[in-house]
Amino acid sequence: MTSTGTEASAAGWDEARLSEQFDATIAKDQRIEPRDWMPDGYRRTLIRQIAQHAHSEIIGMQPEGDWITRAPSLRRKAILFAKVQDEAGHGLYLYSAAETLGADRAELTDALIEGRQKYSSIFNYPTPTFADVGVIGWFVDGAAICNQVPLCRCSYGPYARAMVRVCKEESFHQRQGYELLLTMMRGTDGQRAMVQDAVDRWWWPSLMMFGPPDDDSPNSARSMAWKIKRHSNDELRQRFVDMTVPQAEKLGVTLPDPELSWNEERGHHDFGTPDWSELQRVISGDGPRNVERVSRRRAAHEEGAWVREAATAHAAKQAARTQETARTQKTEGAAA
Repeated sequence: MTSTGTEASAAGWDEARLSEQFDATIAKDQRIEPRDWMPDGYRRTLIRQIAQHAHSEIIGMQPEGDWITRAPSLRRKAILFAKVQDEAGHGLYLYSAAETLGADRAELTDALIEGRQKYSSIFNYPTPTFADVGVIGWFVDGAAICNQVPLCRCSYGPYARAMVRVCKEESFHQRQGYELLLTMMRGTDGQRAMVQDAVDRWWWPSLMMFGPPDDDSPNSARSMAWKIKRHSNDELRQRFVDMTVPQAEKLGVTLPDPELSWNEERGHHDFGTPDWSELQRVISGDGPRNVERVSRRRAAHEEGAWVREAATAHAAKQAARTQETARTQKTEGAAA
């Protein structure tokens, strides 16, 4: 055998051994860390999922951010401002987690504004009334909690650790939204009608947040085998429905699904089928606010270029000073 053949054989053996170690780590429910070997598919899947998650947090600032200046009281403005700031922080945590996999944050942003990467379909719907702010907190953040709490046990360490703080803050956001709706439901007939209208508009898009049915979800099986995901789309959707129905009864609103009922035999609620063609249409860029959301993200990125350039120049100066100080100290030490 030639030396090249021997090297190739050794490399193949090493990769096989590393793959076995990776599989054993996953099987033992232990964490994969950035320094560890991982299959290319595992890395690509994580980058895709984490990037989409980060993009969703940043784009998700827009629907509620529009209401900061129009909120009905200083208290409501402060609450909403704090929530939008939290979402910006979530995006930063997640972009940082993606960078541990070798992704470049600038390239991820370019992929978003050029339409090569996605964000959650839910943020492509309008928020015409202040009740939408409460329903986003109740439905959207509630769905996010169902989706993201299992990610705290994700097999990839940096992603799992980032999700611990994200989930704590999302839980607070969900309670904020529900408290706002409780207040409105104790108000006028017009306010109660506003809440019901928002519930009617957001219910089905919220169920679609969990992704397509398991049979039509091409990435779920692999992600679950790698323990990136812990539950299927349909399992999470069921969990969300079961959690939300008693909350709706307490609130005094009607969920817009004539098929919604308790199934004693299953121990879960039965519910109708979302319009999956609508989900596909929105994901493909034809939602009510797709163009607006991406255009605003692109504009913010372009308008913030000078800040990034200034920060890069400052960091370069600081690094140069540090290097010069180290050289000076080394020279003086040698002379002494």
